[in-house]
Amino acid sequence: MIGRIIEIGGDSRYLSLDRGFLVVSHKGEERGRTPIDDVAAVIGNAHGLVYSNNLLVALAERGTPFVLCGANHRPTALLWPVSGHHRQAARMDAQLSTGQALRKRLWKQIVQAKVGMQAAVIGMRDGPEAPLRRLVAKVRSGDPSNIEGQAARLYWGLLFGKSFRRDRQAEGCNAMLNYGYTVLRAIVARQVMAAGLHPSIPLHHANEVNAMRLVDDLMEPFRPLVDIWVARLLDRGTENLDPDCRHTLALLGTRSVHTQFGVSPVNMVVQRLVMSLAQCFEAIASKLELPACDRACLASIWDEPYAQGDHDEEAG
Repeated sequence: MIGRIIEIGGDSRYLSLDRGFLVVSHKGEERGRTPIDDVAAVIGNAHGLVYSNNLLVALAERGTPFVLCGANHRPTALLWPVSGHHRQAARMDAQLSTGQALRKRLWKQIVQAKVGMQAAVIGMRDGPEAPLRRLVAKVRSGDPSNIEGQAARLYWGLLFGKSFRRDRQAEGCNAMLNYGYTVLRAIVARQVMAAGLHPSIPLHHANEVNAMRLVDDLMEPFRPLVDIWVARLLDRGTENLDPDCRHTLALLGTRSVHTQFGVSPVNMVVQRLVMSLAQCFEAIASKLELPACDRACLASIWDEPYAQGDHDEEAG
């Protein structure tokens, strides 16, 4: 089951659990309901939201992340269940005991995949892939030369123009990117929890106040999927994070990409990556299961339709 991402975008909503359904109400009037077993993640992205304890417990029991957003649609908190996998303790032990050498090798794979996917995005938009492709080959264990940062500076200029600056506090394109990354973070967090890994124990990210460092590590190769959709929305004339824009970006988990297993939804590709990481920690595998980083990988997601219509409460 792929699952649906539910965004609560209206102010002063009340979220509750009723006979197996997540119910959204406003001033005593029901505005929508979704089977709770179909929910992949919930994003609280409005003011004055109220939640019932029964609903939060039911979401936690299913390993369903509840993302709370603050200013400019950025996540500020995430509901994380105490137990997400029957071998959670063993996997966390393996995760904690993993040496720095393996972490660096795994981070190299992630950076190569991210830069390769960035090149594919530029290629899909008829831009020059070669400069980014050359950087892929230069990534070393642990990325000591910060090829990731070098690629980012080149990539943003090619994608959105030389005047573009990535600013997490800005509106317009940057707010659209923020929201898309929030959706992606929830998708990855769900799979990390389900695999029994601890989201705070990273491969690379070192911010001591970030409780989702591993999630932020693993979402890197998938960020370009958000970028390409934001670019398409801008091409269509969308300039702000309006309801149609949020609805389109929240469907990321159900979008399709090409992999060695055929065409798979992004949710499943993320799941394979996280499970392969758990196997690397347990010395069962030595490589991560990453998406293909070429234009063929993006062919399906490029052709998929926009989302429009009445979606006051549901984003996907």
